[in-house]
Amino acid sequence: MPITFKRSWTDPDLDQYRDTVVRFIEEHMAPDDAAARKRGHVGHDLWCRAGETGLLCTDIPVEWGGAGGDFRHEAVFYEEMARRGLTGMNASVHAIVAHYLLNHGTGDQKQRYLPRMASGELVGAIAMTEPGTGSDLQGIRAHAERDGPGWRINGAKTFISNGMLAGLVLVVVKTDPGQAARGTSIFIVETKNCPGYRVGPLLDKMGLKAQDTSELFFDDVRVGPRQLLGGREGQGFLQLMADLPYERLLIGVTALAAMEGAYQSTLSYVRERKAFGQPIAQFQNTRFKLAEIATEIQVGRAFVDRCVEDLVAGRLDTATASMAKLWGSEAQGRVVDACVQLFGGYGYMNEYLVARMYTDARVQRIYGGTSEIMKEVISRAL
Repeated sequence: MPITFKRSWTDPDLDQYRDTVVRFIEEHMAPDDAAARKRGHVGHDLWCRAGETGLLCTDIPVEWGGAGGDFRHEAVFYEEMARRGLTGMNASVHAIVAHYLLNHGTGDQKQRYLPRMASGELVGAIAMTEPGTGSDLQGIRAHAERDGPGWRINGAKTFISNGMLAGLVLVVVKTDPGQAARGTSIFIVETKNCPGYRVGPLLDKMGLKAQDTSELFFDDVRVGPRQLLGGREGQGFLQLMADLPYERLLIGVTALAAMEGAYQSTLSYVRERKAFGQPIAQFQNTRFKLAEIATEIQVGRAFVDRCVEDLVAGRLDTATASMAKLWGSEAQGRVVDACVQLFGGYGYMNEYLVARMYTDARVQRIYGGTSEIMKEVISRAL
């Protein structure tokens, strides 16, 4: 009997929802992926179609414009994209932004922004990383100075996912440079017709070619009191830390799904590809490598599924989520590399899925907190 990778958290309703997701992906995303990789973004229309289909903000309550589901609904969408190597639409960052608003925003902020994010009208981005600051968020230099009842934001951010298409950016800044974490705040910036806001050229990345990643520049961008996330200064660092389990599990979920996609693609290839008069699937080395990959996926599925269940139940802690991110991203690199090797020279050609997956996988160990930072977080909980 063929090995199957079953999820412990699914049910008939989620299976039916998955069918809807797959139809959307195969109809609207996959056919345009090659063109999106050339132009460097998927375009606004795709986001609006996803919103119309009900695929955005699925775990946001209905009262705020979402679908009223839970993390599992989000996971289904990310899994099906990742299994096909479709990395252009960064719906996970969009979801993270929505959760900052849900968990920390005022009632007015939720009402103003969440329904428009669920519809795809507003694409979400979060601006943390700066040209000279990566993992050390306490060292950011972008700042907001008081200007009457509001503030003026100045600074630059880089490596911002959804940066070009973003209609709403959460900007992490210093409101009190004399303080470390306590001097950090997050502002909500709507980008349309925003004086002083500028998007740099799309960054030329090694992978994620279809995903718009940009530098953002803020030159005296004026924001009012309604645009301070949560309505209180100095809460930014606490707000960032509170949502880390959600963000890091997203990466673990997509890593595992990408591994499954790479495995299935490789399994099909080695059964068809012949060498020395027989399919290469019949060679012991091929069989043993595939056995190792299948085992790694199966073991990872058990752990990541438990993390999904824990997050839905509200009991996933930061250290365990960091383990999911650390293990998932590192295992993804190992598995996809092994798959490329089984493809031989064809695995190095971008027309093949595993080649694109190989370059896309590398950043998983960097964004959302590097593997080294994950180890530091986990070690502090020992």
